[in-house]
Amino acid sequence: MDIPTMFKNLFTKSTKFDGIRPINIYFMRLIYVLMFFVLGKDVWGYILSYSGVWEENEAVAWSVWAAFSALALLGIFRTVEMIPILLLEIFYKVLWLILVVYPLWQSNELVGSGIEETAFAFALVVLPILAVPWGYVFKRYILGKKNA
Repeated sequence: MDIPTMFKNLFTKSTKFDGIRPINIYFMRLIYVLMFFVLGKDVWGYILSYSGVWEENEAVAWSVWAAFSALALLGIFRTVEMIPILLLEIFYKVLWLILVVYPLWQSNELVGSGIEETAFAFALVVLPILAVPWGYVFKRYILGKKNA
């Protein structure tokens, strides 16, 4: 197969992936890999090395992040089936950016604050936003069509 054909096939809807373009599949898999390895390294390292009694809200937060990293492993192999994990990630990060970061940015209090570093990490939500096949999501999860 020649290079132009391979490139064209990346952007052609695939029956193998429920009508999703292979470029979206590869990009979503990249997001899952990053979630599993980058997030997983930090989260599981923290959890497994933690000593003492967990504070309730802290334990909830670390448990959610650990679940995300573990479910991302499934996403590498079951890419389409795990799209809801990406949707949850997009929703909570965008919501947090709107509720927490935007007011600080608007009042010129973001730079130098303790939130600035997390805001940058959460701004990377643009990657899963670009990776998700929104047409498929709309047809499957909004309209409820099985074969999007």
